[in-house]
Amino acid sequence: MASLRLLLAKPWIWSFIGAALVWLATVTFTGGYGGGGMITAALSLAVFTVIVGVGQMFVITLGPGNVDLSLPANIGLASAVAMKVMDGNDQMIAVGLLAALACGMAIGAANYLLIWALRIPPIIATLSASFIIQSIDISYGRGLQIKPPPGFADFANRQILGIPVLAILTVLFTIGAAIALQRMIYGRSVLAIGQNIRAAWLAGVNVGRIRFLTYTLSGALGGLDGALLAGYFRGANVDIGNEYLLASIAVVVIGGTSVAGGKANVPGVWGAALFLVLLLTMLNTFGVSAGVRLLLTGLIIVGVITAAGGQKALR
Repeated sequence: MASLRLLLAKPWIWSFIGAALVWLATVTFTGGYGGGGMITAALSLAVFTVIVGVGQMFVITLGPGNVDLSLPANIGLASAVAMKVMDGNDQMIAVGLLAALACGMAIGAANYLLIWALRIPPIIATLSASFIIQSIDISYGRGLQIKPPPGFADFANRQILGIPVLAILTVLFTIGAAIALQRMIYGRSVLAIGQNIRAAWLAGVNVGRIRFLTYTLSGALGGLDGALLAGYFRGANVDIGNEYLLASIAVVVIGGTSVAGGKANVPGVWGAALFLVLLLTMLNTFGVSAGVRLLLTGLIIVGVITAAGGQKALR
């Protein structure tokens, strides 16, 4: 009993509970049909939210006001860059992925330079950058008809025993991110800055360098996400990253990361991503209209956050 109470006290557990309840409700509605396929599909789609969610988590952990709103535009441009470089050739897959990563890293670095040089809030800097990136993406990627190399498209959609390969690799990545956050100097520095930026500076943390690396990391993960999305959906699109603006923030908050900074939770990002994907699946299964879907999604997200916050207050 004590161990159960301890587990329920973890903010991130509520995202997994929410995902399980949504899945159960959907399976009950369908009479048990398609439950396994729903989990496979949820894992396939949650991967892309988890990747950008981890980057957003590191940024938000830096403290109040830190957020990367350029991710959707970053994803769109990187997907076009990756497809253009790969040009349908399997031998260019690695080069295309590196190009997408480089594109994302450049965007992330530019975001921080705007924040640092102009002394403007991150929300303004990254939103402004997104408009510039979108303009570049429209001129560069609009009408792009290049399909991904067959090997890359197959890899992005491949499964092992019903489990997407990308999901397995992303789990390994998130384990690495959790280790980096809790065990490495970089991760501990991010947490320290989020808890008290002045105290971190007085303790010898190079605040500017850590913030620069964090925004660059977020940009790099956005670039990687764009390439993988283009492979999964078999083509680049200017609007391919639009849904990941709010989703990347929602999975961080629902997953138990503090918006005030200084506290992050990697497992919760996975739970929240699965919750959001399964929630959308459930509402589609119930035949709910788009407007009501958005309303219910918002209300359920608030409910999960409130439940997590209530358990935190009880500790």
